[in-house]
Amino acid sequence: MKFIVFGATGDVGSRVVAEASSRGHDVTAAVRNEAGLGKLPKDVTPVVADVSDPAALAAAMAGQDLAISAVRAPAGREGDIVALTRSILDAASLIDLRVIVVGGAARLHLRGGYPHTVLSDPDFLPESIVPTARASMAQWELCASDASANWTYASPSAMLLPGKRKGAYRTGTDTLIVDEDGHSAISMEDFAMAIVDEAQSVKFPRAAFTVGY
Repeated sequence: MKFIVFGATGDVGSRVVAEASSRGHDVTAAVRNEAGLGKLPKDVTPVVADVSDPAALAAAMAGQDLAISAVRAPAGREGDIVALTRSILDAASLIDLRVIVVGGAARLHLRGGYPHTVLSDPDFLPESIVPTARASMAQWELCASDASANWTYASPSAMLLPGKRKGAYRTGTDTLIVDEDGHSAISMEDFAMAIVDEAQSVKFPRAAFTVGY
């Protein structure tokens, strides 16, 4: 398959690029400026693309089988992720290209019948994470209301950190996945694996899924 990955030098995006390349896929790695080109591996096709310009994005996406958006907004401007995601969805819709949006865990319901989500529970998130979670929820609501693009929304567990590729994970839809000890976590490496697996299998078209141990 031919993938284009936006946010290709970020924490998740770089791991998606590595995972897809390791499987023999033809990967185009998109960065927002030329300074990012030197951070890309040599076995990908580099491209500079302005994520705020749907027409330019559509041109970059042309000829691809799938787009993966792993873009992130800078600290203090977390809400920008909504507009950036809107541009990517619009561009994908223009050329009828499937896009997987790497999102957050804010939308996920807590287990045990609790009425709260990760975001709405007053005791779940540290205050420093709340702006990112709010932006994540708004991003999800944007995708959920979009009827034109062929999107899939990927949510990690509550804890998403660099780690090892265990090669195993569990998937769900709208409920936070926890392990036998009640912990909710996934490494960035296994999250990237799950995203590429979804790219290949198409289990969640126009739907959301989540990944955890």
